[in-house]
Amino acid sequence: MSDELEPRPDNMASRARDGKGRYDRDPTVAERDAQAAALRARSLTYQQIGDQLGISRQSAYEAVKRALADTLAEPAEAVRTLELERLDGMWQAVQGVLERKHLTVSNGKVVQLPDEDGKLVPIEDDAPILQAVDRLLKIQERRAKLLGLDTPVKQELTVDAGIRWEIVGVDADVVK
Repeated sequence: MSDELEPRPDNMASRARDGKGRYDRDPTVAERDAQAAALRARSLTYQQIGDQLGISRQSAYEAVKRALADTLAEPAEAVRTLELERLDGMWQAVQGVLERKHLTVSNGKVVQLPDEDGKLVPIEDDAPILQAVDRLLKIQERRAKLLGLDTPVKQELTVDAGIRWEIVGVDADVVK
């Protein structure tokens, strides 16, 4: 018996990876997973599924589990993509507000002050720009949450009984 590991039959080195660095599943495995899920939907046991597909009971269970995870992951990914596209649209709209020139208006008239030469010049209004910046930050926060970019926030709470609680991933503003 050799100390070397035998090469994997599917030659993982030649397989493509997805955007997260994981190997894409072999299409034949995905097809078998779908068949296993269809058999499970017909109330077959994992042993019966394994017998029909020529795999072990444990492999049948894992195939059904993968098929169910894929079924749930695909719609979630589609919704996440749609939400990101909507956030991109909002970002563009707010960016347009940020880049435009805004004038101060009072009683329906543009407020003007004389410059060094005595010529009346409209006063720019910074309020819409500051509001746009606040809105961009909110869009950015939502995007980060959607993509899971923020690290969980740790909070320590002490109860009167002297018990120490640690809550991870909870917004401190919510727990009050």
